[in-house]
Amino acid sequence: MELDINNLAAFAEELADAAREVSLKYFRTSISTESKADASPVTIADRETELVLRDRIRSVFPSHGVFGEEFDPINADSEYVWVLDPIDGTKSFITGKPLFGTLIGLLYRGEAIMGVCDMPALRERWVGKREHQTTFNGRPTRVRQCPGLQKAWLYATSPQMFTEENFSKFETLRKSIQHAVYGAECQAYGLLSSGWVDIVCEDTMEPYDYVALVPIVTGAGGVMTDWSGRPLGLEGDGTVLALGEPKLHNQILEILKT
Repeated sequence: MELDINNLAAFAEELADAAREVSLKYFRTSISTESKADASPVTIADRETELVLRDRIRSVFPSHGVFGEEFDPINADSEYVWVLDPIDGTKSFITGKPLFGTLIGLLYRGEAIMGVCDMPALRERWVGKREHQTTFNGRPTRVRQCPGLQKAWLYATSPQMFTEENFSKFETLRKSIQHAVYGAECQAYGLLSSGWVDIVCEDTMEPYDYVALVPIVTGAGGVMTDWSGRPLGLEGDGTVLALGEPKLHNQILEILKT
């Protein structure tokens, strides 16, 4: 049975409030850092935040699955699966940079139907729900129109995030636009949804990096797929493309195929 999307989003915002409290407790404090198997950093803040989210989900929706960054998946084949990134931008968090966020997404039968992107230190929050207008801090927000690729502004977290093969494709796209900016983490997708940037193009992404962002971008009038134009879910090749101007989608996909 499909649950009410508004109730699910309200619960997700409660989760974001709880996550914000935990992450800010540790932000700009002296905490130890460990390296995971892929050499990416992790802190007690990442793990404690995800545990808080998992415990609350399990207490309210015990039959739902959970797919998070820091711990093994639970019931990932359930109708409903919560996809969690407790601290997106751990390197920013560790170095005192406020551009880290918490991502809380929900899949229903494999489709991303709801997402929250919360920026704890900035007190900014985007919420996206299927068939609803995306909101920014409680108010409706929308992408902007872009007259053409040569006028577009693009975000990516870092040029170093691309594989060697995909970096050459990204560079072809970068040379076709007006400006590229780096380092916004998950906030880039919120800024796109609020009409401040036109494109976000990234690589080597995991589901917890993007599932929550899909309903936010699409609910604001944008489009978000992988580099082949396929929908984003738990299965993917790590590529992500978000656009505020849907008319540019096919043109950019052609560039990324070269």
